[in-house]
Amino acid sequence: MKTIRAIIPVAGIGTRLRPHTYTLPKVLLNVAGKPILGHILDRIKLEGISKVTFIVGYLGEMVKNYVEKNYDFDAEYIEQVEQNGLGHAIYLAKDTFGDDELLIILGDTVFDVDLMKMISSEYSALGVKEVEDPRRFGVAIVENNFISRLVEKPEIPISKLAIVGLYYIKNSKLLAQCLDEIIQKNIRTKDEYQLTDALQLMLEKGEKFIPFLVDGWFDCGKPETLLSTNHHLLEKMNNEEKIDGVTIIKPVYISPNSKIENSIIGPYTTINDGAIIKNSIVVNSIIGVNAIVENEILKDSIIGNNTIIKGQFKKLNTGDSTEIIFD
Repeated sequence: MKTIRAIIPVAGIGTRLRPHTYTLPKVLLNVAGKPILGHILDRIKLEGISKVTFIVGYLGEMVKNYVEKNYDFDAEYIEQVEQNGLGHAIYLAKDTFGDDELLIILGDTVFDVDLMKMISSEYSALGVKEVEDPRRFGVAIVENNFISRLVEKPEIPISKLAIVGLYYIKNSKLLAQCLDEIIQKNIRTKDEYQLTDALQLMLEKGEKFIPFLVDGWFDCGKPETLLSTNHHLLEKMNNEEKIDGVTIIKPVYISPNSKIENSIIGPYTTINDGAIIKNSIVVNSIIGVNAIVENEILKDSIIGNNTIIKGQFKKLNTGDSTEIIFD
């Protein structure tokens, strides 16, 4: 009976999500009521995967504490001290592969896919999605339903099928060998060791890969994409919320441990544990743990944990032809 091990790289610093990531790993930022990583771990747990390797780095102890507090995985933690690319991250974890098949999932990405279908494949499979500008991604060329070539961030677009950070590898020993090779021969792309280059070596050595189409792919690497992921997950949850004196416009997630008074919440808003909101309107936003929001109108906002924001509504009595600008 085959055993599948999940490999989850979570070492990224998350510079595009500052200031939030100064004090919290990117993968622990909250969307739709739980950290990004929590959505991933819930999915793999649902599929019966119990062995997980985490490649940690920046604030890695917080990741470990979160996992151990909330899950009972057979977990291993490998530290990536230097950020030398995804290929380097997976290379560091190769001693945990054993004879397991692998499901590699990027820790800052939420997928809406049938994972069971993917890991039931006869062949190794790579999650792909058609994109307009493939130059930012590894891309796959497909012939006769099999992947024939993989290229990392091509300057000249040769395919619109982007590799989206979801990899099912049946031959983990061959992957380990190919990762060894790109490290020993110092094969880099964009000055980093790329997993795509190791997978291309696997192709050349005879491994067969099929493309696995992923429609629901949500990258949480920037504020706007974090909010769009929150938007998508809330639509799927479609929670029923009711609070006296509060107008709620679905979909929203409101923690039962939060306190809201005289406010309008939603749509597409997440209110986390311990948050207090009074006399405010909050739309398409994420309000962090123990944050306080009073007398504010917030839209498209991410409010960090333990933050206090208190505004001041204005009362105006203007005559005709008046122009007032608040900077």
